[in-house]
Amino acid sequence: MPEVTSSAPEEGRAQLSLEQFAALLAALRGEGWRLVGPTVRDGALVHEDISGAEELPRGWTEVQEAGTYRLARREDGALFGYSVGPKSWKHLLFVPRLRLMSAHREAEGFRVESEPTEPPRLALIGARSCDLHAIAVQDRTFLEGPYKDPDYAARRERLFVVAVNCGQAGGTCFCVSMRTGPRATFGFDIALTEVLEGGHRFLAEAGSERGAALLSRLEARPASEEDIQAADAVVERTAQSMGRTMDTTDIKGLLYRNLEHPRWDDVAQRCLACTNCTLVCPTCFCSTVEDTSDLRGDVAERWRRWDSCFTLDHSYLHGGNVRHTIRGRYRQWLTHKVASWWDQFGTSGCIGCGRCITWCPVGIDITEEVAAIRATDGARSGA
Repeated sequence: MPEVTSSAPEEGRAQLSLEQFAALLAALRGEGWRLVGPTVRDGALVHEDISGAEELPRGWTEVQEAGTYRLARREDGALFGYSVGPKSWKHLLFVPRLRLMSAHREAEGFRVESEPTEPPRLALIGARSCDLHAIAVQDRTFLEGPYKDPDYAARRERLFVVAVNCGQAGGTCFCVSMRTGPRATFGFDIALTEVLEGGHRFLAEAGSERGAALLSRLEARPASEEDIQAADAVVERTAQSMGRTMDTTDIKGLLYRNLEHPRWDDVAQRCLACTNCTLVCPTCFCSTVEDTSDLRGDVAERWRRWDSCFTLDHSYLHGGNVRHTIRGRYRQWLTHKVASWWDQFGTSGCIGCGRCITWCPVGIDITEEVAAIRATDGARSGA
């Protein structure tokens, strides 16, 4: 994994002009990094390949509510004036479809080839604090313990992260409740805060040696006290304007003692089991493995692809499905996300990005479901 540290002290902060920010991206490209950042495509802000600052969503923002997403124009030229789009960074590290191996028939048997693990060098532009926490959660899943995922490890090693502290909270954001934002405190090479008042500029801080080296080459001037106060005010305003909240007090115990709460039946009547929530979630890691062959039987391949705990076959164990009802599958997803994840990984599996709320076609709200169970905790549990 790349070397990262906590955010730099105030005296290590620098001010970047828009021209210097563009030069930063150009420098990364010049060093062979493939830039991946937010851009407007297909009616959404998505993380895709970009060539430079000119492809960032200048003057665009998002309007998000339960089951609702649309782009809107801002009244300024902010490059990062939005919260989070439908895509997290998960698809770049835990890829949606991966060929694990292939076997080719030859005269004396089969020649088996493993897939090479030489992914591109990616520079993530505009990573938010909640998504950095999500990457850390996936690191625990794929890198810690006795068995490491080689493809994930190879991709994780080849990252340069340019984080951006959030200047706008979305209608479904609740990162403050989950203590995952809006300020990035780890997991980055460079962290930026976009400041619009008093002139459009960025406050930059290094989180790694290579991040510090890149900033020094830009010859950015040290940030003034005015710059620092303006950047801190941006983050504080965002923290005070969260679209959602979640009371996490003893949340593991709350859900464990309410496994038979009637609220699960209520949500099951609305849930479509469409898997949208798990596909947009930056921490979900369910997958399945498929073996295929051509019609002649000369080539066989093994593929790993994303799966979801909401699909009926995902819980199939010898002779039947363990969770054959939507009620059981939704309860498994939510309880694992914010309760049993603590037992497995020592952290929450929810980072408060709100994507599952926004992209649920029927507007099921994880914060609302937890609040409903908490409101009647003990009164109806076990009914």
